[in-house]
Amino acid sequence: MTENEIVLEAQVSRRVMAARLAVGLVQGLLLYWLYAASRDVAWPATAAYLMVPLMLTLLVWPVLLVSSLGHLAPRKAAAWLLVALIVLLALATHDVWRGMKFMPLLSNWEYKPVASPSTQLVFFSAVLFFIAHTLVMAGAHEGRRIASYNGYFEAAWKLAIQLLFSTFFVGALFFVLYMGAELFMLVKLRFLRELMRESWFNVPVICTAFSCAMHVTDVRPSIVRGIRTLLLVLLSWILPVAVVLVTGFLCTLPFTGLTALWETRHATAVLLGTAALLLVLVNAAFQNGEAIVALPLRVGARTAAILILPVVMVGIYALGLRVAQYGWTSDRVCAAACLLVASCYAIGYLWAAYQYDTWLQPLTMVNVYTSLLILAVLLALFTPIADPARIGVQSQMARLANGKTSAAKFDFHYLRFEGGRYGRAALEQLKNASGPDAALLQAQATAMLALEDRDRWKPQRRATSPAVVADNLTVWPAGAQLPASFLAQPWGEVQDDSKPSCLSTKEGKCDAFVLDADGDGKPEVLLLEKKGGRSQLYAEGGDGKWSAAGSLRYSDVACKPLVEKLRKGEFTLAAPRFKELEIGGRRVEFLQEPAAGETCDKLK
Repeated sequence: MTENEIVLEAQVSRRVMAARLAVGLVQGLLLYWLYAASRDVAWPATAAYLMVPLMLTLLVWPVLLVSSLGHLAPRKAAAWLLVALIVLLALATHDVWRGMKFMPLLSNWEYKPVASPSTQLVFFSAVLFFIAHTLVMAGAHEGRRIASYNGYFEAAWKLAIQLLFSTFFVGALFFVLYMGAELFMLVKLRFLRELMRESWFNVPVICTAFSCAMHVTDVRPSIVRGIRTLLLVLLSWILPVAVVLVTGFLCTLPFTGLTALWETRHATAVLLGTAALLLVLVNAAFQNGEAIVALPLRVGARTAAILILPVVMVGIYALGLRVAQYGWTSDRVCAAACLLVASCYAIGYLWAAYQYDTWLQPLTMVNVYTSLLILAVLLALFTPIADPARIGVQSQMARLANGKTSAAKFDFHYLRFEGGRYGRAALEQLKNASGPDAALLQAQATAMLALEDRDRWKPQRRATSPAVVADNLTVWPAGAQLPASFLAQPWGEVQDDSKPSCLSTKEGKCDAFVLDADGDGKPEVLLLEKKGGRSQLYAEGGDGKWSAAGSLRYSDVACKPLVEKLRKGEFTLAAPRFKELEIGGRRVEFLQEPAAGETCDKLK
């Protein structure tokens, strides 16, 4: 043990350890209380303005307290924790006010109508306070408001490794408990297995163990530094691989074009992830700016710092296309905020890469100032300043008003379940709509307002006109005609999860095979999705309505040679090899397996 460790261990006394364990235990007991209230649909789970602030505070604030004990003077700790508490309460209160309860609590696999913070708020609150706590701890350690970059580096990586290994410690503890339960089960003792099924045991143990691990990693800084050094070295040697891959991707774009990229519909997310990965790897090589770095890593880091900007620019272009086509939504506003931060990093890193007289030293300034920007952006997103729900609803309503989006294609579901109070207010406005599409707007708005929060996860029903269905289908054999009653079927009355996408949206495309599958002289329609692998055989009933009668295996639909033979008409209708079972008036068929030599790769 080094002299510094001895001094630190003396500072972090047994009293501090006991306080940290007590904080973890109290946190666990209070979280179990909230869980029990949500399970039983009891107070305070039914009081949104109490439940959401309590839950968010208990998830974040105790971790800040545990980390502050033994490092911040009591007065400074009290001031910082008070500020953190006020911010948490303000963010949670605004979350309730805007009506974004997208994280339902489940008990026994049943929906419980209880209040809870939105998933986005929980995640980004953790990010916000990780950055803020790092800034506070580094400043307090050096005794000044603006610490050195090395101070921020040490504080950030120490906290990150503490959180990572505390999570690992909790997982390892429960693995040992599970092993012990299985050992006792060998001698028919079930007490430990039954105990591990009880939430009153699990929740306090998780929180207490997490606080214990935070303390252990805190009083052994050399261990944390050793793990950090090893982790950064390993990450830095991944950097050249990432540089080669990203460079190759960017070089292919002039030849492949961007169309295939946009068709994925998640290009912006992938590009943002790529930019974030490059940022992490560059900083793994740079460290605190004082590490001795091998020449290949220095070249790789400088190259990666240049590559971030074109990756972000392609991401901005991808997001711009989606916004121009479909307008702003909550997700796109958040993506734009991420791209704003990424752009600041990209420009700063490009500037640093061209400072050849230094080893990327400007990164110290870029990282610190961009972290402050991140705090500002997060606070804006989760307050009325730049609420994504408000911006998204205003954009969608503007597109409806100026005719960019027709009433038939307008996403009422988005307003109801992702627009929060702004979306519900817009639906109330549409209930009194006027104009040529007034009847449709009023009916859809009224229907959406009648839905409950639990209906968010139910499959949607989308009205699809016969013309859209006809455009979505390529009919086989060539020259065949789809039955008129099939096209006229009101497919909007069928839930989207039980029909191919070509019957739901304009973007879905299917091959439609007209054949007499049952030999009754009336045609059936077999639909095969061109993308997605879903198939469905539809038959017409005596009442003139079409319903699903069967489907093909996914492996058969995915077999391109087989589908090509279907399109060419190279097939016959054969009797089944095995007869069906009739059990209690219901027919049950045997699912036949392909014979030897009938695999897709051997199909000619």
